[in-house]
Amino acid sequence: MKETMRKLCAPVLSMFESGDGEYEYKQSHRTILIVLGLLCLVIGSASVAVTLVTGEPAGVIPILLFMLTGLVCEIVGLLGSDRAVARIWKRS
Repeated sequence: MKETMRKLCAPVLSMFESGDGEYEYKQSHRTILIVLGLLCLVIGSASVAVTLVTGEPAGVIPILLFMLTGLVCEIVGLLGSDRAVARIWKRS
């Protein structure tokens, strides 16, 4: 199942998994990335609810911003390699 999901998410993962050389990785980086992704998805969901209640079209901007950020964080945190997690934190 994980390999199938990795193939589906390959365009996103390839941006972060490319490169050579050493990198600095800690397990806590992956945990924090997953939690950050969940928080962004919660904020994006709250934005959807508020936008639907108010009917303001400007609510699309935070929805897209937070949902895409949360989705990328979750993809890299759950499916990415150690190099991808280190690269998203800009650890060389």
